[in-house]
Amino acid sequence: MLVGMMDFEINVEEVKAMLDSGDAFTLVDVREPWEWQTARIDGSKHLPMGDVPTRAHQELDPESHIVVMCHHGVRSLSVTHWLRQQGFENVQSMRGGIDHWSRAVDAAVPIY
Repeated sequence: MLVGMMDFEINVEEVKAMLDSGDAFTLVDVREPWEWQTARIDGSKHLPMGDVPTRAHQELDPESHIVVMCHHGVRSLSVTHWLRQQGFENVQSMRGGIDHWSRAVDAAVPIY
């Protein structure tokens, strides 16, 4: 299916297409709890960035496709790099974060 390493980033339209087609992947939201309460994508897993080092190996499958998201895509890219160093090869960061998702994909998700 995939040749070599996945790109480190994936765009919101690709994530939306994967959700719509029922592709098997885990959408991990690494924002803070207050941000999660403010705006979120249905079906995403909330795993705040500070908890990733202690929870990732218990709660995430290193073999599965994981898409990490945050507010603008900075924290998620950082988490993506860290997870890849831990042996999670199929991890990507959602470029632009939930902010871009709200503007380009789903206007019902609040912008903050």
